[in-house]
Amino acid sequence: MTGFVGANGAGKTTTMRIILGVLSADSGTVTRDGRPLETADRRRFGYMPEERGLYPKMKVAEQIVYLARLHGLTAAAAQRNTATLLDQLGLGERADTTVESLSLGNQQRAQIAAALVHEPEILVLDEPFSGLDPIAVETVQGVLTERAARGVPVLFSSHQLDIVERLCDDLVVIADGAIRASGSREKLRAEFGEARYELVATSDIAWARGAPGIQVEALDGATVSFRADSADAAQNLLRAALERGGVARFTPQEPSLAQIFHEVIQ
Repeated sequence: MTGFVGANGAGKTTTMRIILGVLSADSGTVTRDGRPLETADRRRFGYMPEERGLYPKMKVAEQIVYLARLHGLTAAAAQRNTATLLDQLGLGERADTTVESLSLGNQQRAQIAAALVHEPEILVLDEPFSGLDPIAVETVQGVLTERAARGVPVLFSSHQLDIVERLCDDLVVIADGAIRASGSREKLRAEFGEARYELVATSDIAWARGAPGIQVEALDGATVSFRADSADAAQNLLRAALERGGVARFTPQEPSLAQIFHEVIQ
């Protein structure tokens, strides 16, 4: 599972549309296993656009079955896949409801079902978690994780960096139409994440703001979160806190994806 992240206007949706052949590229190529993508390849993709593209007057199950049939599934296979997906996505009881009568979150789930119903070999999903409540996010996560476990590559964009960080094996950060960073979470943390620590002293630690080689990010009484120019600078702060009365906890902190993201796009 690959998370595709970037600010608004960075080029995520444009890239996805080029992958699917909806837009033509001004330059560059789209390849799969080293060869250019062809129309036949794209038919085996599952694509979810950011804009909802379902027919509002159709019933949910009828809509998903129709799309499955367009992909070449038999009537029996289309109905079977649709029923399974709607149950997995928590829409089984809404199968005979019109799309327009669904809540926005349930419309999003139906859109995801439309992208999955023909059992695609690759998934390209533009903001699949947009508008979903926490329970729906977990439901969709489970469905996508199960597909990935089967060997289906999943590329999805999202502004919800906590979901991307939790879900993805690899990350791609894009800014101004160019890839600024890519790789596993561990690789990006090692490459872009500055050393961060939290120290909890036994007395007020406001003096840490003046410590050499230390940039305080948050300070609350005896607790300070900080970046350090070097491991020695962090150890010097620890020693100083011990000399001033004691330390309850000293913990290195891994940078979050949000912190890495801001560092990469600056």
